[in-house]
Amino acid sequence: MKRFKKIMSSVLLASMMLSSVACSSQSENGSSANATTAAADANGSGEKATEAAGSDKKAASDLKVGFIFLHDENSTYDLNFIEAATRACEKAGVTAVFKTNIPEGQECYEAACELADAGCSIVFADSFGHEDYMIEAAKEYPEVQFCHATGTKAHTEGLSNYHNAFATIFEGRYLAGIAAGMKLNEMIESGAITEDQAKMGYIGAYTYAEVISGYTSFFLGARSVCPSTTMEVTFTGSWYDETAEKEGANKLIENGCVLISQHADSMGAPTACEKAGVPDVSYNGSTASACPNTFIVSSKIDWAPYYAYIIDSVENGTEIATDWTGTLETGSVVLTELGTAAAEGTADAIAKAEEDLKSGAVHVFDTNTFTVDGAALTSYMADVDTDADYTADTEVIKDGYFDESGEGFRSAPYFDLKIDGITLLDTAF
Repeated sequence: MKRFKKIMSSVLLASMMLSSVACSSQSENGSSANATTAAADANGSGEKATEAAGSDKKAASDLKVGFIFLHDENSTYDLNFIEAATRACEKAGVTAVFKTNIPEGQECYEAACELADAGCSIVFADSFGHEDYMIEAAKEYPEVQFCHATGTKAHTEGLSNYHNAFATIFEGRYLAGIAAGMKLNEMIESGAITEDQAKMGYIGAYTYAEVISGYTSFFLGARSVCPSTTMEVTFTGSWYDETAEKEGANKLIENGCVLISQHADSMGAPTACEKAGVPDVSYNGSTASACPNTFIVSSKIDWAPYYAYIIDSVENGTEIATDWTGTLETGSVVLTELGTAAAEGTADAIAKAEEDLKSGAVHVFDTNTFTVDGAALTSYMADVDTDADYTADTEVIKDGYFDESGEGFRSAPYFDLKIDGITLLDTAF
């Protein structure tokens, strides 16, 4: 029955592909055409399959790359992936097939199979909860390369056609944290707040290591320039819930947080900050147009370098890394332009810190810069080889710092420490 369903889905998607538009070359300034155009209902469940929109130029290659997105362009997280995929495929001259609003469930497996049946040589999914379903599809289609963002299991599954990818976004968040710390210093110097009122707020989706790594690195960046910084974190239990994110921001502001950041995907928190006149550091893209008075900066992962890498690997028959980690050097970790709310001197402070990170003079999780329950950290066993019980299995303190996404380890974050100076308002998620 499953095979019949897959065959019928394949026929439907194949007919849709007859009207597909191949990606064109990227323009010199890096801009791209509109990310997607709606095509057909792929499986009758309301999920839309979409094609990357480009010019009328023919694809330079017969290669097809399938993309599975948790949401659509209304999510800042997914929009970041969509824009990167469009740019990379245009530049490579390959055809991209987009499937948006694919939940973290069996729908992902079905979408992956449909893309493979439609002739995609690479299938990529963008959300953590897609992983088990991508692995299931990879086992069924050994000739197709399945690539997954934020996942943890590629290095333990041992499949030659299943791969994880992430980036050292903790470095980007650290740099964004410096921008936040500079703003706090400005507020202290102007008399708007006192040193002991330099409290930031942070809206996280879940209590996953990825989120913990993100808010901790942001906090450490801020504290590196404003030592009195403290932070409160609240969670929503969803990657995309505009109402919950707005409510979370308002709760933090009511608690006395004078600057807000986030690891959640809607405009809920930034717009709440704009209404309240509270400075904001967003994620996955600038919110300057919607929040002109409060936007400071945003960090994000640029996925185009990874897409270019896997496309080149398949076209040239070379191996795709089991775990690939993008960096500042690969252009995978980037910051937007500063907003008008940024403090004077912020650009110079970020530039200096970025050079120090690249040279290794500074490490984000330097154990000299934080304590856990009042004590310095000299050793820590992290859950790198993820299992059902999240068993700690790998020593990750190296040369005086926590080696997040280190060479030879998995690419996805595993920093899950609760450091001093950060208060969690809830841990239900």
